[in-house]
Parts: sequence; structure tokens; C-alpha cells
Amino acid sequence: MAAFGKAQYIKRVEDNRLLTGTGEFTDNLTRPDLAHLVLVRSPHAHAKIVGIDTAAARKSPGVIAVFTGDYMAKEGAGDFSFPAMFPNADGSMPEMTPRPSLAHEAVRYVGEAVVAIVAETREQAQDAVELVEVEYDQLPSVTEIEDALKPGAPQVWKGAPGNVVGFNRFGDAAKSDAAFKAAAHVVSLDIVHQRLIVNAMEPRAVMAEWDGDRIVVHIGSQNPSVTRDTLAEVVLKMSKDKVRVIVRDIGGGFGMKVGIQPDESVVVWATKVLKRPVKWRAERGEEFAATTAGRDQFHKVSLALDKDGKILALRMEAFANIGACPARAGIAIPLFVGPKVTTGTYDIPVVDLKITCVITNTATIGAYRGAGRPECLLNLERLMDTASRQLGMDPGELRRRNFVNPSQMPYTTAMGEKYDSGDFDLLLTRALEQADWAGFAARKAEAEGRGRLYGRGLASYVEWTSAMVMNEMAHYEVKADGKVTIWMGTQGMGQGLQTSFTQLASELLGIAPSQIEIAMGDSDRVGGVGSMGSRSAYIGGSAVLVGSEKLVTKGKDLAADALEASVADIAYASGRFTIAGTDRSIGFAELAAKQPDKRIYIENVNSVEGIAWPNGAHVGEVEIDPDTGQVELKRYTTVDDVGRPLHRPIVFGQIQGGCAQGIGQALLEENVYDRETGQLITGSFMDYAMPRADTFPDFNNTLDDSVPAKTNPLGAKGVGESGTVGSTPTVMNAIMDALWPLGVRNIQMPATPHRVWQAIRGTKR
Repeated sequence: MAAFGKAQYIKRVEDNRLLTGTGEFTDNLTRPDLAHLVLVRSPHAHAKIVGIDTAAARKSPGVIAVFTGDYMAKEGAGDFSFPAMFPNADGSMPEMTPRPSLAHEAVRYVGEAVVAIVAETREQAQDAVELVEVEYDQLPSVTEIEDALKPGAPQVWKGAPGNVVGFNRFGDAAKSDAAFKAAAHVVSLDIVHQRLIVNAMEPRAVMAEWDGDRIVVHIGSQNPSVTRDTLAEVVLKMSKDKVRVIVRDIGGGFGMKVGIQPDESVVVWATKVLKRPVKWRAERGEEFAATTAGRDQFHKVSLALDKDGKILALRMEAFANIGACPARAGIAIPLFVGPKVTTGTYDIPVVDLKITCVITNTATIGAYRGAGRPECLLNLERLMDTASRQLGMDPGELRRRNFVNPSQMPYTTAMGEKYDSGDFDLLLTRALEQADWAGFAARKAEAEGRGRLYGRGLASYVEWTSAMVMNEMAHYEVKADGKVTIWMGTQGMGQGLQTSFTQLASELLGIAPSQIEIAMGDSDRVGGVGSMGSRSAYIGGSAVLVGSEKLVTKGKDLAADALEASVADIAYASGRFTIAGTDRSIGFAELAAKQPDKRIYIENVNSVEGIAWPNGAHVGEVEIDPDTGQVELKRYTTVDDVGRPLHRPIVFGQIQGGCAQGIGQALLEENVYDRETGQLITGSFMDYAMPRADTFPDFNNTLDDSVPAKTNPLGAKGVGESGTVGSTPTVMNAIMDALWPLGVRNIQMPATPHRVWQAIRGTKR
């Protein structure tokens, strides 16, 4: 087979259909007898449902059916509570409270779905929604972690006393206490990781229909087969073989479209009951109020160092708001996933971590790009920059004194995680050179000459990838026309997987990219976990590598029969099998045509050996107007190790997109509820600030692929979330560097003009 990594990078395979408007998204679908579903949502953060009057809505023109939570519950459908994935620190299991498709008995957050209207048209359903009368008995609510943990706080669920639903502990408290007692320097920070709205370009949408005795569900899901299993078991109460999930184009997932959410499931259930196609598409306001959100944690963190700046111990007490109806990911991310990278790129001998999951009267927290790692890495990198200032040491030098060195690989962290590879010092050195670290003083002086504050920030990061499942599928089919279709268990959602895998398969098989089709998104054809946790390239790509080898091996067997030669004498190159030393050969197309079913087919599920650890170093510089608090990001440089990149332009796009989201958290984005009423204040783009193109300077991105991963045959490490992990602490460190001379010692995200202005004014009182 051809060697990997030698070809020119192909143009993006997805772009033609997306740029010409021929892409197909769920909301594009229609059927002759299609019905439309619209949801009635709670206006209250916490209330008993006293009664629901749907009589007028049922008589409204075009209305086909009206469903309530009580009705669905009696039918045994729609409870999305799951057994917890992992035990608490004391061996007990986290409390997984009910998570219904439609609320019944009570509502527990603004936007929770209460009633579903199905009508002939969307407009008729929307009109009927206005006729539904729900009588509520309002109850006290709580939206903040601090308030939820107070004695006598309103209880979100009776089954979760004290509003605590899970807790975990890592490390050695006694050794940590001793290290802090002996430390020459102790640095401590309180850090708020604010709640974020996911805001994918494409809102959620679902259409379901019958195909014979099967239900076919069209949805923008990151994992089709898992979505099928959930629908079959939880909602439809049907065997899996009677449910098919089809995914077409997805306009962004970011974790929000992992699986299927409770309100989406009502559409599928309505199709089962009504025996006709039904579609639902979320309004943007519904996405703000009701879809899963990200982050929302509060951390108290401390770092102990000796007189030379060597880290002795790390201590963290974290509280995670996971919303009113805990999702499996919402529990797992703060308790188990985020802590995996707590020690970052540093040789930290002792840790003491305590994490508590708290429920509140807010929308459910789920996976969001980075999923726990941005929180823990930001803690550490904020501490490192703060320590460097307190010690009077260059922030790069402090990091170098504490890096895990290549000679220590494979390295087991104090958290028990095993790094297989990485040269953190090398990437830091390259990042500082690329960022012109030495020229910073001149840029700072120029800005100060204009009356501006100027600062620089640095972050070194390591990322955990895989979503804890180490296998993925890549089934191969070669037809008589020579076309090769590869059925993948991963799922494209804007990250360019079709391009990356086409590039890889073309190189491995030595055939033209135009002869290869990457097929995803059909649970009848694919299994696997899907795309999350930055697992697609190194686990899915490894499946392509191994599958290509298996295909050639099978082709050699078939070619030996067709050419009447020994398998050992068959050579393969560029789509043809040749008897060595002769001119007798046969191509894949001819070989496929000779088979009884006119194709060559292999099933291939491949496992990798373990976790991959992308890593890198980011450097950013900011300019602040002291009169307004406005922060402008002036320069941004990254050097990232993603292992062996499958398609460099795609990788750069992923890094820049991740940085955009991380910088958005640092500077702009914050989902806010009214503390007294539980009302969502940031319920639209009028109130929730998203980053724009002019938020960013030109990115200076470099890849270093000199240290490939050792846990998979590709040497790839993943890239989907790296930019998000590295960028937020970089920008916050730059802001603190600019404000530090004024006496500002901490600032919370987002660093909005008002918040920065207040911090500056506070030092002048």
C-alpha cells in the first residue's frame, strides 16, 4: 500500500454541496402527509402543574393531536434518566433524578417542555400553542450553586437532599496538607467557569416517519447508533431492529447533539402514535432556554511551590451546576472527565481534588466542546501565571521547571492517567519564538504611549481524547465500477471528516479521491460510538488504516484466484493487483465484477491501544482601554501537537474554531438567570454576546508532528477540542498581565468591558 502522509492535500469534499446550497439538513426534509409539532414550554423556573386545559387547542384549525407529560408517562415513554456511569467517592451511586420528555406534576426550569401540539402545518401548531392553558402553582427556585447549597434552600427534587447529586475525590489529602505546610509559596484563586449557550449554526431538528413496520428517524445527531438505541429502549419501547436513524448534514454539534434530548424525542413518539410523519425544529429562543448548556462550575484552587518554583502539590475544590434534570454526560464530565487533565503538562507529585455536582432550577448541563478539560486546564494555567508574578519569574521559565520531560514518557500522572508521548518544552519554545516573545516589551511600550494597557498570556495544555471508547468501525465496499465506499461509525458535523478520511484512504490505497466515498450517518449500516471527545481522527482514522490493509489483503486473495497465481506472488499498487515479475494484473473494478454479488466487501472494527494526548502552547497579547475596559486581542499564536495530521488545512480550521469558542468564553459569553425568579435573562442574541470575525486577529498557527502518538497505528492524537482548551487561559492570563501593575489580582470570565472597567476603578478607590 501507499505510504501515509505523502500526498498533496485535497480540496474539501464537503464544500461543493454546502456552498451551492445542495446540502441536506433535517429541516429541509418534507413528506406529502407531514405533520408539524410545536412545544408549549414552562414560563416558570419551578412550579407545580395544577392543571392543563387543552380543549381549545384541540379544536383549533389543523390540530391533529395534543400530548401531555401525564399521557406519555402513563404510556411508559419518555423518562431519560439513566443509571449513573460511575460511583461516588464513597461507593454510592450519583442520584439520577427523572428527566421526562414532557414535564408532568411539576416544572423545574424555564423552557421545560410541558405540552406538544401536532398540526397539519407549523403555523397551525403555533397558533394552537397560544390556546393551551396551564395552571401553575409557583414554588421557590434556585439557580446559583452557592444558593442551592445553603441550609434550607429550595429543593429541586425530593430525591436529592441538599441539591447534591454526585461527588468525587481524587488524590491524597494528608500528603497535600503536608506539602502546602512545607511550601515556600502558595498561590490561590477562586475561578468561576460561567454557563455557556452552545449555539450551533443549525438548531436542533427531528423528522420521523414509518417505513413498513419500522420507524425511521432523521436527526442531526453526533452518534446515530447510540441515538437509535436510546429511542428504541427509552421512548418507543421497540426492538432496535425496528428503528433506523439517518443523519445528513449537521450545522455544528459541539456536544449539544450527542444522542437525543428529551424534548426531541416527543416527535418520534408522536410518529409512533399517529402513524404518520412528524417534524419539529427548534426556534432559536428554544435553543437558548431548553437545550443542554456548557460549563457552569465554581472552583477554589491552590498551588504549593518550593523556593525554586517547583510544584509540590495542587488542591482543588469544585462545584458543578448540572441543571434541574441531570444528564449522564452532565454528571460524568465534572466528576470524571475533566479531572483527567488536572495536572496538565506538569510533573505534579500530589493532588487533592474534591468535586460536587449540584442541581438547580436551570436547563440541563451537557457536553460542550472541551467537556471539563477547559475548566481544569484554565485553573492550572491561571495558577501558573499568578505564581510566576508572585515569584518574580518569567512564566515560561516557571513552566519549564515543572514540565514532564520526554525522558519520563510513558508518564503516569498523580491522577493515574498515562501520557504515552509529548515534548511540552519543545512546543513552548517554538510558541515563544513564533509569538516573538522577546519583542513584547517594545509592543507594550508603544501601547502605553497611546494610553493603553498591554499584556501577554501563555498557556501550556494537554488534552484527553477518546470519549472512553477505544474502537470504531470502517466497513469497505468496492463495486464493479471501481468506486470504494467506506462506511464509518464516526459522524461529520462540520469538522471535515469526509475530506480527512478521503485523503487518508486515497493515500493508503493509491487511488484517486474521486473514487472514494465516505459514508456516515445510517444506523442500518454503521455502528460505533460516533464523534465526540476528539476521537474521530485517531480512532476512526486508525479504523481506515487497518480497513485499507484488510481490503488489500482480501483483494490479494481474490486476485490470486482470478489470475491463477499464489497469493505470495501478488503485489498491489494504485488499485491493481499484479503477479510479481509479470505484466499480468487485474484492477479492483474487474475483481469486484467477478464476485457473485458484484462487489468486494469487508467488515472492520478496529481498536486502538489507549488514550491519545494532544498538547500544545498558546501565546496571546491584549490591549485594554482603561477608560472603557474594552479588551482587544492583538496577537494570537499556537503551536499544537495533534500527532500526525490527516489533513493540515482541516486541522488548522479545527484549531482556529476551537480558539474562537474559547476566546468567546474569556471575553464575551455568559448565560445568566435572574437569581430571584429563575428567569433566563440572556435568552437571545440581543443579550448573549457571541464572538464575531472582528473579535480575532489573524491566527498564527503551527503544527509540530515530531512526536506521534504511540497508542494507535496512525500516530494521530485528535484536535477537535484542543483550541478550546488552550485559548481561554491564554487570553485570561494576558488580561491579568495587563491589569496586574494596577493591583488587580483576579477577574472572572467573561472579561467584559464593564467587568474590566470595574476592576480598574476598584484599584483607584
